[in-house]
Amino acid sequence: MKLRDQYKEVLKRLRDTYTKTPQSFLKFDNVLQLTIATVLSAQCTDKVVNRVTLELFKKYKTAEDFKNANMVELKQTVRPTGFYNSKAKYLQGIGQKLVDEFGGEVPKDHDALMTLPGVSNKTANLVMAKGFGINIGVAVDTHVRRLASRLGWTRETKNTNRIERDLNKLIDKKDYLDVNEFLILHGRALCGSKPKCNECPLSGICPTGRKNLGEKPIVLTDVKYEI
Repeated sequence: MKLRDQYKEVLKRLRDTYTKTPQSFLKFDNVLQLTIATVLSAQCTDKVVNRVTLELFKKYKTAEDFKNANMVELKQTVRPTGFYNSKAKYLQGIGQKLVDEFGGEVPKDHDALMTLPGVSNKTANLVMAKGFGINIGVAVDTHVRRLASRLGWTRETKNTNRIERDLNKLIDKKDYLDVNEFLILHGRALCGSKPKCNECPLSGICPTGRKNLGEKPIVLTDVKYEI
């Protein structure tokens, strides 16, 4: 089975298993809120972030509001997300940079987004895709990193930049966001640290699933990993 055919079948099965139009895990009404929420989501669950931003976005509605935020109050508001001292500084820094350099608006540019405090490559990819509808690259989080390796899409297991490089080469650009969101859904539901391969709709075309179930190994052709 060709690797590209396998990836397309994986995505088809995941779409059929979960939802054809996955909803955003983080709740937001505009690109600024998306950026802030994604920064807060680092090492925190979406559920907690959504609870925090429900209050946060009532207090701070613009980049100017974050720039001029009282740090004591801001830290207290974002405290439940963890690492609140750093995250509060990031949020204020984002507000300041947006006001000082981008007219108070989140820039529609990946490289510019990467200059914002607390914004990682994963965050920038998500903001570009969800906020502006522009797919730059697959956002690699814990679930994507784990499942991409199990599915045979990459040989890398730790370096997210290398994993993203492999996925971006394999996957059609139009599917970048769906791959991120459906792998997260599947990772949460069945393919966690201890995968439930006997319940998985991908077990027949997943190298790891077939191995775990004692079935004949699947051979994926046209695999071109970079070292």
